[in-house]
Amino acid sequence: MKINCIVIDDEPLALELIGSHIRKVPYLQLRGSFHRAIDAVKLLHEEKIDLIYLDINMPDISGIEFLKGLQNPPKVIFITAYDQYAVQGFEVNAVDYLLKPVSFNRFLLASNRALELIGKQTPAGNGYIFVKSEHNNLRVALESIHYIEGYRDYLKIHTADKHPILTITTFKAIEELLPDIFLRIHRSYIIAVDKIILFRNGQVLVKDKYIPIGESYRELFHHAVVAGKMSGTGY
Repeated sequence: MKINCIVIDDEPLALELIGSHIRKVPYLQLRGSFHRAIDAVKLLHEEKIDLIYLDINMPDISGIEFLKGLQNPPKVIFITAYDQYAVQGFEVNAVDYLLKPVSFNRFLLASNRALELIGKQTPAGNGYIFVKSEHNNLRVALESIHYIEGYRDYLKIHTADKHPILTITTFKAIEELLPDIFLRIHRSYIIAVDKIILFRNGQVLVKDKYIPIGESYRELFHHAVVAGKMSGTGY
């Protein structure tokens, strides 16, 4: 299982330290680092983020208030230099509460707790998903999906059929429905890894289309596909 996470901390050294800790843990994938909480909002809407490492005491808005303002927030591990915030942190169901400077051992313990909690809330899946297409809720077999493409305000689900399924939803919403065999490799594309025909020169061939691998997704693609360390192997 891969956990997509971000770090929010107004202190550059703390931001760098947590980022360094994250890169040592195989199941963590750092999707962004932010000095201001407000700068993370766009990414939280565009991608499926499972976990936030979040500083509490920040100048514009506290980490706790920022978290309360999110709809369906990810899991959170609070990080701060002040232990008086601990009670407030656990009132918003924080996974853990870390005091600066954060040692790697303590960081790993908190992250392992997050992995266990996120794993429990991830549905095993039934081999299909339902998507809204026109006025219908359409059942789509996961094994039939080759790739998913962003198209204006819609997503195109490309299957073995000639014509794609057009659905009004977001990448974040559909990623929450898909098992680990599906991988986002570009801001506009999710692919089924078992449908890859070949890859070369920063592109993958799926079905009849060469799909670019986005710069920020190349490390994840290499880890999951080239190195063969993807956690899911089926539906």
